[in-house]
Amino acid sequence: MSNLSMLRQVGSSAHALEKRADYDFYATEPKATELLLEVEKFNKKVWECACGNGHISEVLFNNGYEVKSTDLIVRDYPCQQFDFLGLTNVKLWDGDIITNPPYKLSTEFVYKAMNILQDGSKLAMFLPIQFLESKTRKELFKQFPPTKLYVSSSRLVCARNGEFEKYLTAVKCYAWFIWQQGYSGPTIIKWIN
Repeated sequence: MSNLSMLRQVGSSAHALEKRADYDFYATEPKATELLLEVEKFNKKVWECACGNGHISEVLFNNGYEVKSTDLIVRDYPCQQFDFLGLTNVKLWDGDIITNPPYKLSTEFVYKAMNILQDGSKLAMFLPIQFLESKTRKELFKQFPPTKLYVSSSRLVCARNGEFEKYLTAVKCYAWFIWQQGYSGPTIIKWIN
């Protein structure tokens, strides 16, 4: 396999055959959220601030959570149109946040969420494992070390524009990154799936 073919296979954005989805929309396979709820407990009040087509929100709702679903773009899911990153009147959110943000904005989503969460509240983000690398994010992790990282040992799918029928297998490794406001200890790595 050529280097270019390998880069395309693993989804390198600079070498992909397809351009990135509009607004970087890659829907989360519902199984990912089900696996998260098996290993992590959350406040009954949860904000899904990049809800897309509601794949995470629906799993949360079906598991008894009070879910606030918002997104910059309203798609085929009843949610409130809201620019999470544009939030300027910083009020503390009195629940947890669980989301799969647009990858190109995920660092900004972490900073915004950690600045509105109350002490002890959690942030869970479903992200490619390579979110761990880069000098910019090293500074993020120094300021806000994750409490846990749940690595999916079997591949889970994030479908471009929510078109799961086109993505029967995944080419990337994903993990749930968990932060807790006020935490300053080491990150625990566990495996799910």
